[in-house]
Amino acid sequence: MKRQFDLVVIGTGAAGSAPAHKCRAAGWQVAVIDELPYGGTCALRGCDPKKVLVGAGELTGWSRRMQAHGVSGDLQIRWPELIQFKQTFTDPVPAQREKSFKAAGIETFHGPAKFVDGTTLQVGDNFLTGRYVHIATGAKPVRLKIPGEDLLTTSTQFLDLPQLPRRILFVGGGYISFEFAHVAARAGAEARILHRGPTPLIEFDPDLAHQLAEATNAAGIEVRLNMPVRAIHRKNDGFVVEAGTEDSPTTFEADLVVHGAGRKPALADLDLQSAGVRYGVNGVTVNEHLQSVSNNSVYAAGDAADTPGFPLTPVAAMEGHVAAVNILKGNSLTAEYRSMPSVVFALTPLARVGMLEAEARSKGLRFKVNAADTSQWYSSRRVAERVSGYKILIEEGTDRILGAHLLGKDGEEVINVFALAIQTDIKAATLRHMLFSYPSRCSDIPSML
Repeated sequence: MKRQFDLVVIGTGAAGSAPAHKCRAAGWQVAVIDELPYGGTCALRGCDPKKVLVGAGELTGWSRRMQAHGVSGDLQIRWPELIQFKQTFTDPVPAQREKSFKAAGIETFHGPAKFVDGTTLQVGDNFLTGRYVHIATGAKPVRLKIPGEDLLTTSTQFLDLPQLPRRILFVGGGYISFEFAHVAARAGAEARILHRGPTPLIEFDPDLAHQLAEATNAAGIEVRLNMPVRAIHRKNDGFVVEAGTEDSPTTFEADLVVHGAGRKPALADLDLQSAGVRYGVNGVTVNEHLQSVSNNSVYAAGDAADTPGFPLTPVAAMEGHVAAVNILKGNSLTAEYRSMPSVVFALTPLARVGMLEAEARSKGLRFKVNAADTSQWYSSRRVAERVSGYKILIEEGTDRILGAHLLGKDGEEVINVFALAIQTDIKAATLRHMLFSYPSRCSDIPSML
């Protein structure tokens, strides 16, 4: 069946929903396509379900830290019940999301999509042609090109494990591995992280990332750096992982091996060549208006687009809004990436916003670095937190905050104050003289500055 639309959107997550709803609200005929359950990564297999598990880990971790400080009794995570609780958030999403599309008058299609020309997509027996096409297909685990990689468990599968295996090995030292390893360890598993490079969590401040790695080791989660995984084999009911270099090989045994080595844009099956859409390893090549540089009828946002944006839900939603405005009104709006807070929800959170120190130096900026270990500050000692610190970059002459990097409890909330300061040009001196509620983590900000 051949159908004509004003806009066809591929993907039903944060980057796709805004263009679909905004264009439909303007009276356009709109269709959405998804080969996965409707709802996108964040709601179904990313941020939201992950944070449910992290919340349980935070509770047990805080209880254990306080055992010698007036708290007794060890809390335990009952994994099957925790997964059932998580499912109360994820299970209703696909039906609710599709219902919202249909209620708005947006036509819904299920299945893999591929381009047959510049503005026509095939979905099963349907051929959908749009005046515009918006690509918001998200990302998927990168191929590692090692023997046995099909034995890896994805992060999506990890979030649905009915039982937690005893020995879990995470491949890669990114945020997925750290977050899930901390949760798994608090739930009683033996967790190990193997990272191929010398520094884990490479999108974050390296000094604080190493401090978090040391704290992770101290918590009983082994973090091995410079330890590339070379092959995975089955052994009885478990697995053997070959790692290290050819000159210094080593092996590890595990009951589960989880892919935490990065994701890439999910574009391979779209046949973008048939649409004349240029793309690369980082996604669809777009201009500052999120329009394809090689096909004016195609826009892209979120993890599927090659932009300076981090692969985060708020960034995808913002880009979806920008794309929607430009599709509707012509290219009049650009995305703003200056203040993108990002957090590793390990059970000592690591947060950042703005520039890394190396990035600021590469731009030739002159700045001072305020940094300290805050494990002896009241806000850390009060919750028996042994690992915390910060690094703030302040430009000389302008007093602008160029970057803020936080390690410690509630860092995921405090980082938003710095994001606001960067976005609205609030100077460091202004924050230094702010009256914050006390005692709170934000009341530490003047001391950091």
